[in-house]
Amino acid sequence: MDMADAAILHQHLIDPEICIRCNTCEATCPVGAVTHDSRNYVVDADKCNFCMACVPPCPTGAIDNWRDVPRVAAYPLAEQLLWDELPAQGDLREAPAADAAPAPAQPPRDDTPAPGVESEFRAARYGSVVPPWSAAHAYTNLYGPKTARKSVTATVTGNVRVTEVGREYDTHHIVLDFGAMPFPVLEGQSIGIIPPGVDGDGRPHHPRQYSVASPRNGERPGYNNLSLTIKRVLEDHQGRPVRGVASNYMCDLKVGDKVEVTGPFGASFLMPNHPRSNIVMICTGTGSAPMRAMTEWRRRLRRSGKFDGGRLMLFFGARTQAELPYFGPLQNLPKDFIDIHLAFSRTPGQPRRYVQDLMRERAADLGELLGDDNTHIFVCGLKAMEDGVLLALRDVATQAGLDWDSTAAAWKEQGRLHLETY
Repeated sequence: MDMADAAILHQHLIDPEICIRCNTCEATCPVGAVTHDSRNYVVDADKCNFCMACVPPCPTGAIDNWRDVPRVAAYPLAEQLLWDELPAQGDLREAPAADAAPAPAQPPRDDTPAPGVESEFRAARYGSVVPPWSAAHAYTNLYGPKTARKSVTATVTGNVRVTEVGREYDTHHIVLDFGAMPFPVLEGQSIGIIPPGVDGDGRPHHPRQYSVASPRNGERPGYNNLSLTIKRVLEDHQGRPVRGVASNYMCDLKVGDKVEVTGPFGASFLMPNHPRSNIVMICTGTGSAPMRAMTEWRRRLRRSGKFDGGRLMLFFGARTQAELPYFGPLQNLPKDFIDIHLAFSRTPGQPRRYVQDLMRERAADLGELLGDDNTHIFVCGLKAMEDGVLLALRDVATQAGLDWDSTAAAWKEQGRLHLETY
């Protein structure tokens, strides 16, 4: 490479028009190059080492954008955070004047841990970016800013609360019908909701992402509809009232209201279809949405006599029973159909219990499933749960006589361990 080539940077950028702010890129980046503010996700050119770890998991392709710029004139974070759209790739940006202070030299990156020092456990590196081999084909990005149709209009046909009345939380099950417009979704996919109005800077709101909570043939079988599980927080940690833009808008919708939708998104967090597949589901709060979709699809297949074999195991966590969505319906599922374990971390007078605690308690049964090549594992919920859950999986797998490194590598390569946290 000559000096002219070395002076040009193939800068990694995120397209703000189609980014749905799902945080996948930031969670996946192993070097902390991706960051965000209240509006945009951006890539720090000084940190990005072009490892490409963030590109495959991105549900929209927003992360897969590049511009050639003089290395000394790379787009800074402050400029990227103000963008409404990507700059065009035209003539190269002008470099700073010759008498301008040069950018500080960056030392070579070396992420190899020092001898005798264990590298930090990062759950994100174990998540697969390929779907299970037997998953159905997923349609993605049918509606969005850079498609023929910017969005599709859905009609609200249901909005019911699925948690007990509380002061700090409010979770709703919302059904959207698309009428004659095609909107095919699979269990594990998500959609974007565009809140009406503008933000504090007078610009239209970006879409917010929500996981689909209904199976592929609709919340009501045979209808072109789907459901979402949406929680709005009513108070912050200091007890002050707070209202999220999109979640508040969605939870207040009435039957007959219209909603602008983009998507669908996601081509890897998909359930397996082969009859002997086992599904281990680990979730907290509204992370139960894709798990509900998978469970309901299996339940419908079982009722029709079209499925016989694979096992379902669910570890579901919430602060209290009152905050756990769908608590009532969960109790009505047959015990020979799904093995359910609930963890509550804030029950008065009781010790705090988390999903990883239950996983270790059920190590014998869970370990048997982990050793089966037909088992697929799905983790969805708050980002804070991720490391604890993966460490529990490591412990259970090791206790079952499995080599963790080779087992985890196989899960990732074969699309058998999927993480979706926020």
